Formats: sequence, structure tokens, C-alpha cells
Amino acid sequence: MGRRKPLGRQEAFEARRELCRAVEEGRVAWSDGVRRIRRALGMTQAELASAFDLTVRQVSELESGRANPTVATLARVAEPFGFTVGFVSRAPRR
Repeated sequence: MGRRKPLGRQEAFEARRELCRAVEEGRVAWSDGVRRIRRALGMTQAELASAFDLTVRQVSELESGRANPTVATLARVAEPFGFTVGFVSRAPRR
């Protein structure tokens, strides 16, 4: 898989702000959250894996929702954004 074009400073800021907004509103599943965190940090799956002591396969499975991560793994990945792992009520279905 090829490397994505790095986000510019303003694009990275907007990606992080939108992610925080979506998390606050309960619009982000953990698998999508991991992917969005990685992209907002401007990292490839391999770079995220290396930075958080994971394998590329683990990152891929986290992002696709096929993984069954521990709370500790999710907490390590969420930490740079100041997120914590916990129970969040779902928004009412429409």
C-alpha cells in the first residue's frame, strides 16, 4: 500500500478537530476512531504500529473492526488525543 500525501498543518488541525467533535457527539465507532486518529497524525499503518508497539496486522484489524483489542491497547492509541476508553451511550437511532 502506498503512502498517503501528508496532511498540511491546517488539514491536520481540521481532521483532529472534526475527530474530537465526532467523538463528543458519539458518532465514532472505535474501529473508525483508530483509523481517524492515525490519519490525523499523518501516519501510515506501519508507522502507527511502530509508534504504539503493535503489528501492522493488528492496526489493520483494529481499523477494520475485526480485532478484539484490550482496553490497554485502545487506551495507548487514544492517549495522544486525550481520549479515554469507557462506556458511551449510543445516540438514539433514527
